[in-house]
Amino acid sequence: MQLMLEGRTRKYSPTDGVDDWLEGVVCLLRPLLLDVVPSIRQTAALALGRLADYDVELAEAVVKAGILPQLICSLPEENRYYKKAAAFVLRAIAKHSPELAQAIVQCGALGMLVICLEDFDPGVKEGASWAFGYIARHNPELSQAVVDAGAVPLLVLCIQEPEIALKRIAASTLSDISKHSPELAQTVVAAGAIAYLAQMIPNPDAKLKRQVLSALSQIAKHSVDLAELVVEAEIFPVVLTCLKDSDEYVKKNGATLIREIAKHTPELSQFIVNSGGVAAVIDYIGSCRGTVRLPGIMTLGYVAAHSENLSMAVIVSKGIPPLCVCLIEEHEDHIKAAAAWALGQIGRHTAEHARHVAVANVLPTLLDIFLDTRSSEDLKAKASRFVAKKALKNILQKCTYLPALEPLLHEAPPNIMKHIIGQYSKVLPHDSKARRLFVTTGGLKKVQEIQAEPGSLLQEYINTINNCYPEEIVRYYSPGYSEMLLERVENYQPVL
Repeated sequence: MQLMLEGRTRKYSPTDGVDDWLEGVVCLLRPLLLDVVPSIRQTAALALGRLADYDVELAEAVVKAGILPQLICSLPEENRYYKKAAAFVLRAIAKHSPELAQAIVQCGALGMLVICLEDFDPGVKEGASWAFGYIARHNPELSQAVVDAGAVPLLVLCIQEPEIALKRIAASTLSDISKHSPELAQTVVAAGAIAYLAQMIPNPDAKLKRQVLSALSQIAKHSVDLAELVVEAEIFPVVLTCLKDSDEYVKKNGATLIREIAKHTPELSQFIVNSGGVAAVIDYIGSCRGTVRLPGIMTLGYVAAHSENLSMAVIVSKGIPPLCVCLIEEHEDHIKAAAAWALGQIGRHTAEHARHVAVANVLPTLLDIFLDTRSSEDLKAKASRFVAKKALKNILQKCTYLPALEPLLHEAPPNIMKHIIGQYSKVLPHDSKARRLFVTTGGLKKVQEIQAEPGSLLQEYINTINNCYPEEIVRYYSPGYSEMLLERVENYQPVL
């Protein structure tokens, strides 16, 4: 036991002979795994687990010492305490890297862990579930190895056990398996996991709900068919109550589940709308801050992207104001980008949709984000600018509400200006009041200052606008016209 404590607490540096020290510790512990006294075997395994858990180099040292085959060779005949300690060692090693997890697979430990999943003791099952989760989370190949070992049906049985801790870990492991590919998620579904996971959504234990919602999200994200199976498990409307949970991770995972369903088809998004999901998501966005908001923001964007009617459902539910707040309040670029994208999806359908977005005074904010010149090396900032530009274009190409366009006319760069001028060229020929206002606010003067390439689309827009006014008005607002008038005054010979 003293050796185990030293392994946990010793501080070392690259210069203090750590390799020799590690080799000595492992050599001392290795024969103890074969000791005739069960408690000594268990304590040795626990010490190895604590060493491996502490640091990746320590975990590698345990693997290189050939400990793993010795650790699991007699596992089926060992008592529950040793099985828990052995599962802890495997978990502690696997968590660090795919390579270490692969070493566990290659030594045949998965079969032993399956035996532990079949054990009567809940603690042994929990330890094995945890080890499987740390192996499966790294990549699809390791996750497939867990599936091939026959762990999934046993994990589904574990989530039906009465112990909350076991339910949590089993649900987490199913989530780790499902996340990599549709095929792996289908394996989890085929084992009957969805129905049992869905039944646990109302459970009062917050940590369990986190894992249950995460597992359902990882299943639903892959395809329409899998998302429909999750919906058919009658998760609505009970999942909407998770958006008001006191635990932020429960809220976020609940919103993530709704997002993963909404993204697939208009029909699934319509089902969410009919269940009151959009209104609940809007309330959720208003009740939290930071990255917790992100899945809710994305949900509104996905719903609005599918069709005009679904976009209008977001508008009618007052979804635009909280998105505007996110655009202004949030400091993280990826959250701003998500809000900009969602607003772009809402406003891109028709002139009416664009007007609703424009009236909320979103366009100047989007333009400010696009024009933000912070650190050109910051990839997140660059991505945010790109998304803001795309959202601006989506909205501007449909927006005919000129009061919202007017502030942009004096600040927008050329690549945005052409969309603004294009919208003016559509409205001005048919609206005399708008033509007058365009002159008095300086719009016509600004148009004359634009240097457009002959024959370009922008030049066509400018010509269309100029054709809406008498020639002398256009000349009056053209650059240099006032100087020309002054020159004529100077050159004019009075008639006496």
